[in-house]
Amino acid sequence: MGETFQRVPGGAQLHGVTFTKPVRTLRVKMVLLGSSGVGKSSLALRFSKDEFRSASPTVGCAYLTRVVHLSNVTLRFEIWDTAGQEKYHSVTPLYYRGAHTALLVYDISKKETFIRAQMWLKELEKQYIPGSTVIWLVGNKGDLAQDRQVSVQEGQALATDRGLSFTETSALSGDQVSELLIAIAHRVYECVGEQQGGLSEWQETPLMDLHHRDAFNPFASCCKVGP
Repeated sequence: MGETFQRVPGGAQLHGVTFTKPVRTLRVKMVLLGSSGVGKSSLALRFSKDEFRSASPTVGCAYLTRVVHLSNVTLRFEIWDTAGQEKYHSVTPLYYRGAHTALLVYDISKKETFIRAQMWLKELEKQYIPGSTVIWLVGNKGDLAQDRQVSVQEGQALATDRGLSFTETSALSGDQVSELLIAIAHRVYECVGEQQGGLSEWQETPLMDLHHRDAFNPFASCCKVGP
C-alpha cells in the first residue's frame, strides 16, 4: 500500500508519550484536500486524537492540532480539513495558501475521487512554490479493499509522475495513519524547516494566574490610596 511505515520509528514520538522536550516548537500548516466523503475529516481526527467517528460533510473548513516530537525539534501541526463539496471550491484556496504540507485524499473504492484528486493537484500547483510544500497522495479507506476501484499501482504511478509521496491508509482502522503523520513530520522538517523563511517558531501563550498576589489585576489602580 504505497509506502509502508514501521510502527513508531526511532527519533519520533507522538504527543502523550514520555519524552525530553526539545527547545524549539515549530508551526506546520497541514491542509487536507479531496472530494466530499473520502474521509478527510476522519483522517484529521485520527491525526489529532487517534479516534474515529462518523462525520457529516465539513462546512467550509475545520481546524485541529497535533504535536509530533522528532529527535531535536517539536512540530505543532495545525490541521485544516477543507470541505469537498463543489459549492465550497472557490473559497478552499484561502485555506491552503501558505501550507507547508498538503494531503490529496481519495477513496480507493471510488474512481471518480481519484480523478478529482488530480484536479485538486492542478489547483494546488498554481498556489505553491516547488520545494516549499510537501505534497502527499493518500488513498484512504484501505478497509474497503474488496471494493477497490483504484489500484495501488495507479496511485503510485500518479505520485511518481508528479513527484509526490504516496501511501494508502484506513481512517476507520487507523492503519498507517500515525506512521504517515510521522513520515510527513520528518519530510517537512527536512525539506521546509531549514529553509530561510521556512517553519516559524510557535510559543504557547502562558495562562495568567489571577489568584497569585503579584498577578496583573486589570481593575487595580496604579496609585496607592490612603496613608
